[in-house]
Amino acid sequence: MSPASETMDGTTTPAMAATVPTAPTATGDPTALPRLLAGLDRSGRPMPLAVHRRLYPAPLPPGRANHGLIAAVERSGLRGRGGAAFPTARKLRAVSEGRRPVVVVNGCEGEPASDKDKVLLQLAPHLVLDGALLAAAAVGAGEVVIGVDRHAAAAHHALRWALAERGHEPAARVRIEAVPHHYVAGEESALVHWLNGGPATPTITPPRPSEIGVGRRPTLVDNVETVAHLAQIARYGPEWFRSLGTADEPGTMLVTLSGDVSRPGVSEVAVGTPLAAVVQPRRAVLLGGYYGSWLSPGQVAGVRLCNADLRPLGAGVGCGAIVVLPPDACGLGETARIMSWLAGETAGQCGPCVNGVAAIATAMDQLHDGHDTVAQLRRWAEQVEGRGACRFPDGAVRLLRSALDVFDSDIGRHLDGLPCDARRSIVSVPDSSGEPWL
Repeated sequence: MSPASETMDGTTTPAMAATVPTAPTATGDPTALPRLLAGLDRSGRPMPLAVHRRLYPAPLPPGRANHGLIAAVERSGLRGRGGAAFPTARKLRAVSEGRRPVVVVNGCEGEPASDKDKVLLQLAPHLVLDGALLAAAAVGAGEVVIGVDRHAAAAHHALRWALAERGHEPAARVRIEAVPHHYVAGEESALVHWLNGGPATPTITPPRPSEIGVGRRPTLVDNVETVAHLAQIARYGPEWFRSLGTADEPGTMLVTLSGDVSRPGVSEVAVGTPLAAVVQPRRAVLLGGYYGSWLSPGQVAGVRLCNADLRPLGAGVGCGAIVVLPPDACGLGETARIMSWLAGETAGQCGPCVNGVAAIATAMDQLHDGHDTVAQLRRWAEQVEGRGACRFPDGAVRLLRSALDVFDSDIGRHLDGLPCDARRSIVSVPDSSGEPWL
């Protein structure tokens, strides 16, 4: 039996039976869904504090700060839900050993195909704040910063409203910062650079934020969904969290479904759910957003939604964005559109990004127009990968390679001058923001 799942429209699949009296769904079933999405107002209004406290009646554990809570998170197996899937407890421990640490909640969500963090910020701001304050208690931080895309007006409003409802928070000072609207501005080093007064540009050069971050202090950077899970682990325990998911990748995750799906939007599923139970593609699936990979229907049929299954395919769960390509859309054209947008989103820090991604985007357009640039694209992918000032060009290369493999038959049709199947565009490519990096 596949694990339970629920979308924001309330459609469910059966859950396995068990009993835990403190389950947040109030059903007594630890495997019941939703968890993070439980009780949200589908009209779009944020959950008031009084309703939040009724839904989550277990008090926040005042005596479980520091290593007690970190140990619980470690036993839970929680991994970051921002894309890198780094063990959350390892981050907490690293920062807790520093002096005057800072907690940063990353709500930038620059991925156009993802809405999950915006949904939590807009509809469950108190759950996010609970997790942020618990993380601060765990590492001994007196300051919490929540970074949100400056264009996400509803998220900013909901957070300010939730903070006003709470009044004074004695545990830690919480502030909200509006971050520049760029694809890579939400990478943790880019976010820390910006909070320190610099441009919102990422780097792979040490030290990492856990060593020297905001104000040169050790800084915990976790995304919105991760701290929301942390809040629930603190209430209901690591065993409850592990009652869904896989042994190596426990818990649930939020996914954003778009394209050729019957119910687009944000859904909550157990990690390890068969991918074919989440989507049923007729053409292809883009998994993990614009840093992600295209998968064929055959590949989708054989894997679960977990990194262990996806890694051999050169793919990963990433941020949980899933775009389903319909039969009347062209995979080459959609990939070319994404590549052109990515080329305009580079931070301009290195040649592989500025020149390499732009050249790949141009060659992808040419391939879509019937010019054989396949060998050139594969050669450039080798030259660009692993040579950037950040991981941005690596993500572009991953997307490119998956497109060349999954759409091999489409490439043949285009090169033979046969009619393209494209009747519409599916992938959401925003207009370039043109904003400064500061």
